[in-house]
Order: sequence, then C-alpha cells, then structure tokens
Amino acid sequence: MLKVGELAAHAGLTVRTLHHYDSIGLLSPSARSDAGYRLYNRDDVARLQQIQALRAFGMALSDIGAYLDSPAASPLAIVERQLSSLDQQIAQARHMREQLLRLRSRLAAGKETDLSIWLTTLEQMTMYEKHFSKEELARLPLYQNPEAQAEWQELVRHAQSLMNRGVAPDTREARAFAERWLGCVERDSGGNPAFILRLTAMAGQDPEAQKEMRLTPALLAYMRTAIAELRFVIYARYLPAETIERMRRHEASHSDEWIELAMAIRACMGADPEARSSEALALTRRWFALFHDMVGDDPEVVAQFRRAGSTEPMLHLGTGIGDDVIGFLRRAMQNIQAQAAKA
Repeated sequence: MLKVGELAAHAGLTVRTLHHYDSIGLLSPSARSDAGYRLYNRDDVARLQQIQALRAFGMALSDIGAYLDSPAASPLAIVERQLSSLDQQIAQARHMREQLLRLRSRLAAGKETDLSIWLTTLEQMTMYEKHFSKEELARLPLYQNPEAQAEWQELVRHAQSLMNRGVAPDTREARAFAERWLGCVERDSGGNPAFILRLTAMAGQDPEAQKEMRLTPALLAYMRTAIAELRFVIYARYLPAETIERMRRHEASHSDEWIELAMAIRACMGADPEARSSEALALTRRWFALFHDMVGDDPEVVAQFRRAGSTEPMLHLGTGIGDDVIGFLRRAMQNIQAQAAKA
C-alpha cells in the first residue's frame, strides 16, 4: 500500500491533485491507515495510470470518470491506445531524424552553409501540421517520405519549365505530365480521398504552403487546366463535343467551388453519416446543381457521363471524391426524395 505522498511522487503529481481526484470520485483510496492517511493498492495505481493516459489523449476529467466506470472501459484497450500513440511519435521522430541527417550531410559537404535550410525544413513540417493531425501525419506517405518530397520539388520545376516554354495545357506533352502529377498525388496521399482534398486545399489556399512548395497561383492554374484537359480527352470518348465545351466553361468558373464543396461534405459525413441533417441535404442539392450546370440535364448524356466514370479510373485520380462520398450523396438524395413524398 502506498501513502498519498508516495503515489504522488511516483506519478509526478502533487498531493493536492490526488486529493482532488478523491473529492470528485475519480480515484478514491482503497484503504486508510489507523491515523486516517489515504492508502492506495495495486488496483488504485492501475486506475491512476489509465487516468493519466486518458488525460494525455485530451479527455476531460468528468469524461474520464464516466468512461472508466462504464462497461466499455478496458485497461488493455487504453494500453494499446498508448502504444499506438507512441508508435506515431516514434514515426514522427524518425522523420525528423531523417530530415536532420539530410541537413547534416549537406552542411558537412559544404553544399549549403546558410542555416536558412533549417528554417525551411521546420516551416515545411509546421505547414503539414496545420492541415493534418499527428495521427494522420503518421499515415501520410508524403510527410513520411523525404524522397517523395524531393520528387515534388522536381515536379514543380518541370511544371514551371512547361509554362516558361509556352507549352499549352491542352497539348499532349502537358497532358502526359498531368497524368504523372496525378499518379504522384495518388501515391503520396496513400490513395486516401480525404488526404487528397486537404493536400489540394493546402496547395491552393495556404500562402505558406505555396511559398514552400514554389507553387505560384499561375502555376496552380496551369496544372489545373492541364489536368482538366486530360480528363476532357477521356470524356470525349463518351460525350458529344458540345458537352465537352460546356464542361470546359464550367471548369473555368467552378473548380474551386467543387473542392470546397467536397471538403464540406466530408466534414458533414463525420457528424451525420446517414445524411439526414438539413446541412447534408443542402450540400447534396448544391452538389447536384453544380453537376447539372457542368453536364446538363439530358438523361442520355448524364448516363454516358456516369458510364465514363465507372469505366475510366483516370477520371477519379486526384479528385478526392471516393465511393464513400458517392454513397453519402445517394443516401442524402434518398432522404430528399422521401421528404418530398411526404409533402
């Protein structure tokens, strides 16, 4: 049995904190000495370990008590969650070590004596952390792979050279490069549509990211047009020429809107997976309004558009729109139709 002062010393807490835990019923001692001192046994210590672990995960004290006293509480699950968190921290530390080793190698070889490269590295890491949680960064290939980051620097230089040489976005050369660009997006996002959307938003909306990645607004516009032209060539196998021209006009004025809408839908999916809320229905109406502005209302054209999407994998690369989003929109549309039937 441990006295309160001994347990506080082992846990790195104050005696006052343990007294507070006792007063709110979060951690009460199993026994008291003849003199009235609090005494803690092995089970008490195990509970304190779980309390401290859950606090580190950001859980409020009131929620911790409710959780630990519920049937769902499991010491094993908490320990496994701690191990997972540590694994992510180790992966992040390994990533930092690789960054520093690369810096040391460059500095030792005299390739770069200006320590601004340190700031660039740290700013780049901060840039990612603004858009992704620590758990997500541990699963984001682009963040974990310095070679992929170096390849993106080369891709940006190549894109800039295409612009400088006056290569039009609708040429075969630009479209071939756009296909390579999309392949790298897919690879370095791990094929995760939510990651693709956030990487796209980071590149397009974060001035710090644009600075670090050397992505000027003009360069981004060039690549978006080249990617769109790549898709138009594919759609032209299925759709009439007038529909392709309509899609070009739509792309020129609504490309940013599609990205913002897809991100809003993903956020809504987390809070309302069954798509029953007024927000879900409003987002779905907005989605289909944009869709019909892009493609039109001819049933045959719409059917061919969907046939192209189900047949051509390239059309989905880099869009950030996965089967989960399509399923959500279908559920929302069913709910809209059900509401209309009741009315």
